[in-house]
Order: sequence, then structure tokens, then C-alpha cells
Amino acid sequence: QVQLAESGGGSVQSGGSLRLSCVVTGYNVNRCMAWFRQAPGKERETVTSSDSDGTTRAAAFVKGRFSVSRDTHNNTLYLQMNNLKPEDTGVYFCAADSDGRWCHAANNPDFRYWGQGTQVTVSS
Repeated sequence: QVQLAESGGGSVQSGGSLRLSCVVTGYNVNRCMAWFRQAPGKERETVTSSDSDGTTRAAAFVKGRFSVSRDTHNNTLYLQMNNLKPEDTGVYFCAADSDGRWCHAANNPDFRYWGQGTQVTVSS
């Protein structure tokens, strides 16, 4: 059984940093993984995607502020977020397994497994 559990969200001021964690069980974190976010009243959107070949792609709004890393020993995916802005506010989700679709082209409905999400709030 695949389970994903996010943590690390919180409230920060504009310009601050947070590191989100996604502990994964039943699935190898070195395979296709992604971070999504959903702001109030908006659709869930891709933040980053990380494929089994080690490549990571990020949405245009990231602009070098976020980075992804994987801890193979603890089977955990991380999202380091720096220079946070109020528009980064939302619930952040990790997702796993694009169900055969190319990882970097996969969207919200393609991923088979999801965490429960962690709230990130950035105040100005």
C-alpha cells in the first residue's frame, strides 16, 4: 500500500523560507514524484516534477526559488522554498506515480497517489 505524508508547512512572512517533507511508503521515492499546490478558489497546479532519471522540472512561477531533493535512505521527498511570496500561499501536496504518463507531462488527474497536503501561508 502506497502512502504519502507531507509536513513542514506553516506561516511565514514574505521573503521567508520553508522546507516541506513528503515521507513515502510502498513506493520508491526515486521514481516519478511531484509537488502540487492549490490556492483558495483555484485549481491544483504543478509546482515541480521529478522523474526516475534524476531530472526535475519546475513551473515558471518558481523562478529558481524552490528546489527538490530526495533522501533515498528515508524514502523522503523534500521541497525547499526560499524567497516566499504571498501568492505562494496554498495547500501543498506531494504525488507519486504518473501511471505510465511521462512524469514531466503528467497533470493532477494522472497521479495515482497523494498525500493529505500541508498548508503554507505567506503574509506580506
